[in-house]
Amino acid sequence: MHPPAAPSLPRLPLQASDLRGLARLGVDGVLGITDLVEAMHHTIASRTAIGGPPPSGRTQGITGFVYRAVRGTTRGVGWIGDALLGALPSRAAAPDTLRHPPREALLAALNGVWGDHLADSRNPLAIAMTLRPGHRDAAPATIDDEAQVSSRVLVLVHGLCMNDLQWRRHGHDHGTALAQALGCTPLYLHYNSGRHISSNGRDFARLLDHALAQWPVPVQDLAIVGHSMGGLVARSACHHAQQQRLPWLAHLKSLVFLGTPHHGAPLERGGHLLDTVFGLSPYVAPFTRLGGSRSAGITDLRYGNLQDADGQDRLNSPQRRDGRRPTPLPPGVRVSVVAATLSAEPCSRRSRLLGDGLVPLASALGEHADPRLALALPPSQQLVVPKASHWDLLDREEVTARLVRWLDG
Repeated sequence: MHPPAAPSLPRLPLQASDLRGLARLGVDGVLGITDLVEAMHHTIASRTAIGGPPPSGRTQGITGFVYRAVRGTTRGVGWIGDALLGALPSRAAAPDTLRHPPREALLAALNGVWGDHLADSRNPLAIAMTLRPGHRDAAPATIDDEAQVSSRVLVLVHGLCMNDLQWRRHGHDHGTALAQALGCTPLYLHYNSGRHISSNGRDFARLLDHALAQWPVPVQDLAIVGHSMGGLVARSACHHAQQQRLPWLAHLKSLVFLGTPHHGAPLERGGHLLDTVFGLSPYVAPFTRLGGSRSAGITDLRYGNLQDADGQDRLNSPQRRDGRRPTPLPPGVRVSVVAATLSAEPCSRRSRLLGDGLVPLASALGEHADPRLALALPPSQQLVVPKASHWDLLDREEVTARLVRWLDG
């Protein structure tokens, strides 16, 4: 008998820039852990009361020297490694390598969790926002062939820790299906989901304006479909387009949200609560740095922030309550929502609490006690999919059928 073959792992063709980025991220991680350990050491050595305030400053004497030496050595190794990796010959990667799904999934996950840090530190792993055509195996390019485009444009916006390739699930892609059914041209937004939602919304608004200004044929109809966080980015883009009076907003006819947490997600609120509990004692307070390292995009999901004023002005003071400014839906646009529930009974209490496993039903439907924040959509513009998870919304037949009906309206 032959021993069972070891499972084969997916090939992950990393580029030299990827290796540099991962090395820099590793150095940042070691420095962060060193700071955490020193903070705990300093608290213990200071004999601080369990419920008292944490001691100020850092460790002193030989102990402080050791921690400074560790940080200095780590930075030195990082600089040397970065220089060596930077000296590697940069070969031109083939398009299929550039869009290799496992590599794209890894980069998207890293950007979702630490994307704001990657962007601020100019890490090569940071994803630059692009609009990609339907043939996403190729690098982004301007569509200039009138035979390949339609006057009807569909833009799909992915969610947190995802990328544009992940609109295809189990062989199905809403963009491809809608293009075949409606004759529209799909474009897929690819972006760093760890940045603030309002920052991505602003950049998306400008990028879409630039793309449609150069569209080969006059645009008659624009539709946007956002999954999860992507719906919040789309709403933020509409808000910025209204403020800046960008022309593309006049072409927007339909806006559809799939499992979008319009009023936040419980998981992020749970993370914030854990940070608060850790902060009650100086002996565990250093561990809040681990939770605090999650990206700005993730913390925006606590309540569903859309504007700069909702989250960006609170960098030094965590958002402890829902103080969002009302962000009305764009006027004259047909807005629809799709929500999922793990339960077979959408109207049950369990269904409303669990939702799709990530987003509660009320949040996905845009329901809120404050009428200024509620979407207040009619039942004809709502769909609740039973026995479905957050990700099932990407390939369920009933979702595709409803999208065709709404966008063909």
